[in-house]
Amino acid sequence: MEKQMDYTTNQQSTIMQQSWVKRGIHWKNDLLAFFLLTGFAFLVNRHMELKGLYMDDLYQWFCYGEQSFAESVLTPGGTRFRVLYNLAVWLQMALFGPHVNWYVPFNILINAGIAYTLYKMARGFSRSVYVGIVCGILFLVSRMSYYQIGQVLGLMESMAMWLALMILYLLYGYLNERDEKDHRRIYVASVLYAAVCFVHERYMVLLPLFFVVLLFRKARNWRLWAAPAAGFAFVQLMRFLMIGTVIPAGTGGTEVAKTLSVGSVFHFALSQIAYLFGINAGPEHLNGQNFREAPLGILLLIAMADLMLVGIVIAFLMKLVSCGKKSVAYLQTALLFVLFIGACIACSSVTIRVEMRWVYVSYAAALLFVSWMYGVLTDGMAEKGLWMQALPFLGMLTVYAVLTLPVEQYYRGLFPNLYYWPEQERYNSLAEETYGNYGDEIFGKTIYIVGDKFKMSKFTEETFFKVFDRQKRKDCVAVEHIKDVREIGLITDNMLIIQEDPEHNRFQDVTHVVSTFKCRPIYGLYDDGWVDERAQVQVMAGSTGVIDLTLNYPRDLREDQWTTIYVNGEAQTYLNFDENTEHTTLQVEPYEPVTLRFESNFYVPNALEKRGATRLAFLLAMKAD
Repeated sequence: MEKQMDYTTNQQSTIMQQSWVKRGIHWKNDLLAFFLLTGFAFLVNRHMELKGLYMDDLYQWFCYGEQSFAESVLTPGGTRFRVLYNLAVWLQMALFGPHVNWYVPFNILINAGIAYTLYKMARGFSRSVYVGIVCGILFLVSRMSYYQIGQVLGLMESMAMWLALMILYLLYGYLNERDEKDHRRIYVASVLYAAVCFVHERYMVLLPLFFVVLLFRKARNWRLWAAPAAGFAFVQLMRFLMIGTVIPAGTGGTEVAKTLSVGSVFHFALSQIAYLFGINAGPEHLNGQNFREAPLGILLLIAMADLMLVGIVIAFLMKLVSCGKKSVAYLQTALLFVLFIGACIACSSVTIRVEMRWVYVSYAAALLFVSWMYGVLTDGMAEKGLWMQALPFLGMLTVYAVLTLPVEQYYRGLFPNLYYWPEQERYNSLAEETYGNYGDEIFGKTIYIVGDKFKMSKFTEETFFKVFDRQKRKDCVAVEHIKDVREIGLITDNMLIIQEDPEHNRFQDVTHVVSTFKCRPIYGLYDDGWVDERAQVQVMAGSTGVIDLTLNYPRDLREDQWTTIYVNGEAQTYLNFDENTEHTTLQVEPYEPVTLRFESNFYVPNALEKRGATRLAFLLAMKAD
């Protein structure tokens, strides 16, 4: 009896040790997968950057910076009610401040977090760490991630995707759980459903999935049916109270009720299905390049990759035929995945266009679906020592991934063709040439932009530079457009000259060049305003031809202290210093370069430096309008 008890105790101890070993292995695998996916996320997005806010991102900052907290987060009277996202982005902007370049790394980390979540789910579905990592990598490399990485509003898409995938996972768990009394997944999923609707109203379409799962489980507890319904009702109540409607707004200021048509919905749904299979079915300004214009090699890679998917699906269907009673449960779970993907496609097909970022969540769910089918196909093979039978399925999945990676990299290289990308790059350059080069020194200055081919809006003029101003100055930066640098006079310290460069789609800082062009020291005049006893400078007057000169001698005056000013070699003005500061004006031809020469009979005694051939004499300030 004692020997039997010892044997049982030892057996239990061995089982516990094996359990701890498995947990340790899983923990190490998960940690390795996390760092691998995070590193890959930064690698694949290394060329993406955000230096200045523009378009929707700039308007989002306007709501944060120019409105009260309640107006920015609750948006009363607006067209959309996204309170949870508005709160998140408000906190993000308050934290980041003028550091616009932080948004992209933050978005990459968020996307890596979603990829890690995807890995965990796929690993659970497939019972394979390898399959989980493959799904995470395919998710990160997808061309559909462009908006979630490169825009501030990408946070909205990321939050909504994360919550939607969690809802799918919880519904899957509830559908397949054995404990009929444990209903926590439904209640948690209902809370997440309300949350995702407060991030983006598009995901209200997920409501029927709850009832389908409850129907499959033959749930009779009325609370289970009431939980998602209550979440939906709460969302609609809040939307009606805050924005006065429950009907979701369309894209680009449109109304869904006015633009909806059966033909367009069907067309957009088919195009999204094509996207899931790697085919760019839309116009190039929305996806970079239509598939008809892609190289033959890319089309062949897509076709071969899709064949691998078809092979996995056919194998899965054959498995269903031969698995007997389990087929019902498998079909129900498969239908859950299909309905989730279909719902996400449907809600993205009711507006005026389809953008790839809307397909990203469907693509993530499709990866989970494939990982689950792999798990069904290989169920029990490892435990029975039949792992060799799983190699064909693993091979098809691996070949699919290997073929997909170069396709996605090719299309990611075409991001500059996307409709907003060139303008974002343009305003990145504006931020780089101004705040990036001068920092807080730009505040209080007037920025003259030479040219108006970029058609900068009044809103952008008034708001763009406020993003970088933590102190919220009223006179932050003034922006003026000019056709020619001759329209302005001499360049002063409170001016920056930025020129449009349409050929390279960027702005360029030409302040120093224009300053030298308008006022070119020949000798004896220095950048800090000091002038030698003998000095010469070439100056271009403005439209009036008037040049204002202010001469300051920063020492005690002596008797008979004078300066003669020559214009193009002729003496024009004689200044006798009766006071430390003397003013004079010169009248010359407008827009004509003239040469000014200064001859002085004095200098600063005991000056610590001598810069030119003669000694420092006075400080000069010039203006020419």
